[in-house]
Amino acid sequence: MFHLTCPMMLLFVSLPLGLFAQSVDPIRVWPGKAPDEPAGIESKKAKAVTGSDGVIRILYVDTPELFHFPASPDMATGTCVIVCPGGGYGKLAWNKEGTEIATWLNTLGVDAVVLKYRVPRRDREKPHPWPLQDLQRTIRIVRSKAAEWKIDPNRLGVMGFSAGGHLCAMASSHYLEESYKPIDAIDKLDARPSFVVLIYPAYLGSVRKDANRIDPLVKVDAKTPPTFIAITHDDGDRAIFAALYYAELKRNRVPGELHIYNKGGHGYGLRPSANPVSSWPDRLGDWFRSSGLLKRQ
Repeated sequence: MFHLTCPMMLLFVSLPLGLFAQSVDPIRVWPGKAPDEPAGIESKKAKAVTGSDGVIRILYVDTPELFHFPASPDMATGTCVIVCPGGGYGKLAWNKEGTEIATWLNTLGVDAVVLKYRVPRRDREKPHPWPLQDLQRTIRIVRSKAAEWKIDPNRLGVMGFSAGGHLCAMASSHYLEESYKPIDAIDKLDARPSFVVLIYPAYLGSVRKDANRIDPLVKVDAKTPPTFIAITHDDGDRAIFAALYYAELKRNRVPGELHIYNKGGHGYGLRPSANPVSSWPDRLGDWFRSSGLLKRQ
């Protein structure tokens, strides 16, 4: 159940879809061509489209960019979140799971960075390596700008929806591994997120392969960052693996929080509905507060 008096809901109903999507200057993730691009990817090039549901879907990216949405100086906490939209690694739900999330985070005093990572899939079976390169480089770029942007490099988290959630889980699993050859001094900075937010994460496991454990590539250990997860019971098999992921957090004594709502399906973003899952932003705000992430510096 949602309440129109909720600050998040007031923000949503008062802002046009995709507001600020074109008003924030992009920063290129790579100084030159993105690494390891396979031959023939140009053949998949397609323009962004806006559906009848108002969702802007970006169908092709070969030049990754990040977009910084700073919090108002009178509210800024110093915490920053890199937002990774979903779309099955085949496209990006740019406003619903990107720019709308950024403007909401700003209302909490949190800076946001929306990442336009590479799509569509470069490899059908292993789609994440190229987006992971983009996300790791973005984490380092944001840390390199900590003084300029007045953010705390130790309070830099990642937040992903659906495939973007899987990407954030991979970033928290493989931060010690070199996913690309270092380019400059930025690549000497830490690629580990300070915390992770997974909203209806996809691809954490496969019932067909093993219904009793998360994918071996999705690693959880004692150094995994603190993690918040929200999902619904009726979101196919994804709820199973979200619960198993949380179990691994608990087993490894990693601070975590899991919310499984009864109904809501998949791909709702911040958009209000009659389902209780629409309250997940309030729960995330509570988690931010209890974790000290909204204390002003």
